[in-house]
Amino acid sequence: MNSYVARAVATAATLLAAAAAWGQPASAPWRVVDSFEVGPTIYVRSLKAEPSKGAMWVGTSAGVHEVDLTTLKPRNTFTRKDGLANEYVFSVGIDHRGNKWFGTNAGGASRFKDGQWKTFFPMHGLADYWIYSFASQKDGTLWIGTWAGANRVDAKTGKFTTYVKQLINEWVYGLGVDSKDRVWFGTEGGVTLYDGKTWKSWTHKDGLGAPNDDQLPFSANTGLGTRTRHDLTTSLEGKATYNPNYVFSIHVSPDDNVWAGTWGGGVSRYDGKRWTNLNSKNGLVGNIVYSIAQSPDGAMWFGTNKGVSRYDGKVWQSITKQNGLLEDNVYALEIAPGGEVWAGTRRGVTRIGR
Repeated sequence: MNSYVARAVATAATLLAAAAAWGQPASAPWRVVDSFEVGPTIYVRSLKAEPSKGAMWVGTSAGVHEVDLTTLKPRNTFTRKDGLANEYVFSVGIDHRGNKWFGTNAGGASRFKDGQWKTFFPMHGLADYWIYSFASQKDGTLWIGTWAGANRVDAKTGKFTTYVKQLINEWVYGLGVDSKDRVWFGTEGGVTLYDGKTWKSWTHKDGLGAPNDDQLPFSANTGLGTRTRHDLTTSLEGKATYNPNYVFSIHVSPDDNVWAGTWGGGVSRYDGKRWTNLNSKNGLVGNIVYSIAQSPDGAMWFGTNKGVSRYDGKVWQSITKQNGLLEDNVYALEIAPGGEVWAGTRRGVTRIGR
């Protein structure tokens, strides 16, 4: 081996070792493909793929778009004029019959069925006007996460049942259903599980959320005050804050591992026995985790306050505004049928692919 080749091999080995030490791949296979802007002051809070229709539903603070996944152009845009309860859409769900559900900010839940709209308010049995999440069980039972508990909607009768006291906290952001048909709730006070008969909850005392390594001030935004104070800000007087019990998002993987995105405590994984936590010290780009998705290859994607992170169990890769992301606060993540990742931020959507 001549000296030039030897130096090249040594340099490559050094780069690979450095990349491994930093938890980054030597060559990043994922990149920003393109972005779609919806307006400088408009937020994309929710994304939901509908593979059977070749569509992606994009919930924004100014209405909802149905985007064609082939042409990447909007098929439809719905606002209050079309029957949507409120333009500010926080969550999108699709039930077992293919009906679309839209959870709004102070406008209740709107259902889009066979081209017709129907809006549900507390007078119809809905727990609250603020709707943050949807999830379905195997028999079609629909669960709705609100700021005043969770609703169970009977698949046959459509009857609403509200649960509040059973939850660790009434402010429900995340919902997930595992292979055993158990329902998981991510709240402002921790995580709750309902197995159909009994309820169980976990908080930071039980291992949820990473320690406050940076000694950040504790967040006072705990759901005990007024709704006007709940603007999903994550800073206190310009500084980042910490509340590991505050769970923004829940994702249940096929192997029934439960992932919970927290406010300042990174992301937590429950394997059925204990919680383990991953934060910026492990490779996560930001410790406030708004959204979680899992791609077909099993890799986990996390939308944080500082960009998007991908984790395959060994290697981390992060994409930020510096790499082409529209904004660093990523409120929604969804995997398209082709495996591309859609990331919702203020200003619009960024598509991430190979």
